[in-house]
Amino acid sequence: MENNKWPEVGDFVVCAVKNVTDFGAYTTLEEYDGKEGFIHISEIKAGWVKYVRDYVREGQKIVCKVLRVDTSRRHIDLSLKDVNEHQKRAKIQEWKNEQKAEKWLQFVAEEAGLDKQQLQKIEDSFDTEFGSKYSAFEEAAMRGEDAFSNLKIDKKVVEIIVKLAQDNIKLPFVEIAGHIDLKSSAPNGIEIIKEALRAASEVKMEDVRLDITYTGAPRYRIRVIAPDYKVAESVLKESAEKAIEKIEYLGGEGAFHRHAETAKA
Repeated sequence: MENNKWPEVGDFVVCAVKNVTDFGAYTTLEEYDGKEGFIHISEIKAGWVKYVRDYVREGQKIVCKVLRVDTSRRHIDLSLKDVNEHQKRAKIQEWKNEQKAEKWLQFVAEEAGLDKQQLQKIEDSFDTEFGSKYSAFEEAAMRGEDAFSNLKIDKKVVEIIVKLAQDNIKLPFVEIAGHIDLKSSAPNGIEIIKEALRAASEVKMEDVRLDITYTGAPRYRIRVIAPDYKVAESVLKESAEKAIEKIEYLGGEGAFHRHAETAKA
């Protein structure tokens, strides 16, 4: 069954050249179930073009810009000349990444025993929530299972996705860590410490992952993965301060210990 998605005017699309004529080139759009597009000779290259085949050939993969879309006629007008080298490279990389993500999702479906309908639901939710399937895997690589907290996906499936993402995607992020000591002599001391840890874990920032783990009484480890050290240090400090502020407010004691552990994530 054909996908009913259509590109929008201004989109960059990956095309396969299907047929070259004296007045232009017919293509199929790789990301839109092979819907056909046409590049008029005037949109091949800036300036005068004598032979279209001097610039495109059958079977070639190219990146075009969408000029017009007529769904009633099932017609898409494209431009090759309106795509610069940077836009071309970025689009090709995006397309390749999406192909990887689709293969990974096929693997997820096989591992989890999902049928086509269940897989399609996950794909649609990834496109809606993250903008693309590959972006969903990037989020999984960075944030783990938390990346899918807003989606209704079976926990087993999420675990497979996260493992696959973290095994295959190496993000240019840094990792730092520190420790907080949390103490309370109150009868409900365990609950007070839990409150402090909750406060620490509520620190949120885009593109940052924060994990808190128990290392042995009274010490807890705060681990931060972020785009750069400045952001990581800021989040680490704020998280520790929130925990200490909360436990002191509830009558306990807290202390932060920064150490030199740094690594590429």
